[in-house]
Amino acid sequence: MVTYAINHPLLFSLLQFAEEIMQTDSRSREAETRFTQIISNHGGIINRICYSFADNTDDFNDLRQDVLVTLWRGMDSFRGESSIVTWIYRVALNTCVTAARKQATRKEQPLTGIIEPTEDSDCENDRVVQLYEMIASLPLEDRALILLWLDEVPYEEIAEVMGYPRNTVAVKLHRIREKLKSNFKKQQ
Repeated sequence: MVTYAINHPLLFSLLQFAEEIMQTDSRSREAETRFTQIISNHGGIINRICYSFADNTDDFNDLRQDVLVTLWRGMDSFRGESSIVTWIYRVALNTCVTAARKQATRKEQPLTGIIEPTEDSDCENDRVVQLYEMIASLPLEDRALILLWLDEVPYEEIAEVMGYPRNTVAVKLHRIREKLKSNFKKQQ
């Protein structure tokens, strides 16, 4: 802290206040830079989770914004007891599940314009859309589990995010995958 050779208490207080603002502004810029870096590195996780809980593009954008705001507000409280990815998953899933529970009546509208077409084939894009539609029809906890698995999160980390024992995660995932395979075959 800078020491000021000023005898007037009001002027001294104003200078202290200005210094505090400058320090806070510097910390704020550092936090913003850190947050931007985290989102640029892990934004795909947020997008995939929000996509699977959204009924339409507006829902997707609202969910994504809610997750980003929640992450921003929670950055200072992140203790580092888990990896940043685990924390992002937990925040994103909790935010999306809470929003889904609040939404008593859901309007069924197709999600268009969120999945970007690949150069491979339209058939593959159709399969991806079909998979996400099947995932969206799963119960909320099953949806969260399968999304983590699709992102190749290790079972131990899924267990930590979801609050289940590792073996429960394995059994639940097996059942969900079998259900999705069965539904996919029925639609073919």
